Order: sequence, then C-alpha cells, then structure tokens
Amino acid sequence: MQITQLPLGLKLRDDAIFDNFFVGSNEQTVETLKAFISKQPEQFIYCYGELGVGRTHLLQACCHAASEKNETIFYLPLSSYAEFSPVIFEDMEHQRYVCIDDVDAIIGNRVWEEALFHFYNRARANKVSLLVSARHAPQQLPCVLPDLQSRLKWGLVLEIKTLTDEEKIDALKMRAALRGFSLSNDVGNYLIRHYPRHMHDLFAVLETLDQASLAAKRKLTIPFVRSVMRNPVNYANMPASDDHKR
Repeated sequence: MQITQLPLGLKLRDDAIFDNFFVGSNEQTVETLKAFISKQPEQFIYCYGELGVGRTHLLQACCHAASEKNETIFYLPLSSYAEFSPVIFEDMEHQRYVCIDDVDAIIGNRVWEEALFHFYNRARANKVSLLVSARHAPQQLPCVLPDLQSRLKWGLVLEIKTLTDEEKIDALKMRAALRGFSLSNDVGNYLIRHYPRHMHDLFAVLETLDQASLAAKRKLTIPFVRSVMRNPVNYANMPASDDHKR
C-alpha cells in the first residue's frame, strides 16, 4: 500500500530501497535509519554528506519502508522548493513521519527558514518522526535564523560517509548485477578513474553503458566503454536487442 505523500508532480524512485543501497562504511547509519522506521528510537535525525553519497536514496528508502508498514509519511525535496511555497509546511505536523531532503537549499532564505523553524516546533509538540538531509553538518549551515540552526541540531546527527575507490567499484558491480549484467574489476576501475567520481554520475554512466551493451549485443570491455562514451548518441539511437544475454 503506497501512502507516501509528495508535492504535486514529484514521485519516489522505485529502486530507492535499502536493499539496493551499497552500504560500504555506512552500516551503522543504515541500521539506524531502518530502526527509525521500524522502532522509532529517535524523533529527530539529521543526515549529512557530500554530493553523491546517497542521501536522497536513503530518505526515499525510509519512505518505502514506512509505506510497507502502512504508515503515513511525507517526502519533501527542498532542492525543488521553487516549485512550491513555504505554506507546504502547514499541517505537516499531522503526518506520522516527515522526510525533508536537501534542507540546505533553502538556507539563507528568511521566509523559508521561518516556515521550517515553526514546523520543527510543531513537529516536536506533535511527536512527528522527522528525518532531514543536507550536504553539511547543521553547525556549518549559514542560517539566517540562529534558532533554526539550533532546531536542526535536535536529535541524532549522522554523517553518510563517502565510499572509497574500492567500494565505488563494488557499488558499480552491485548496480550492474541488479540490472542483469556483470561488470569486471578492470572496467569498474576504468570508470572511476576516467569519469566523474560522484556515485550519482557513475550510475548514470553505467546506465548508458548498459543500454549500449544491450543495443550492440556487446559485453562491457574497456575498448567498448571508450567507444560508447566518445559518442553515446550513436548507441542511444540503436534499437535494443531482444536478446538480453551478455
């Protein structure tokens, strides 16, 4: 039963679940987030980590997990805050869970900061379980309202650590396996050395290579990767093969 609520026009990624997240050195953080949904030991959790560490994946995984429990949850990606207004926080304190992604996107905007500050107070009074994410720790955010900064420090603060190069290769291999093909260590090593190193970007490259591999009926080798990435449009226009064996 899907009872995650989102702003109009937005949706969760179906593949953003805990089972699809490569944990690396974030095992304790992932277990804490799972417990946040299953046991509610913490009312407030603030997760931070640099671009590409999987903050959005983990918040959406919490949403999917809450929906499986038939719990109401509201997911608010503030990276898209220009598409709605601060009144979106009104009555949100009646949700069982709230996940606010990319909170740093509205830092410096007094109107948005005030709306979030007042929501924090209402959430505490109504015992809402609140999960927030940002790129930086709360004390590093240049908040206009010092009181908002103090609210962001409420509860547990968790850092989502960046993967090592070896872990990035393992994460790529895991994603490839989920898509139904294998990725060698050599190709994985080539990808992390020649393309943007954020996992979001590397997964996008892997998706391009997967589609090209299907269309060309080719295994992923370093020469094939070079060929595809020099001119990915050529492969994007090829019809996909019905034979998915690679």
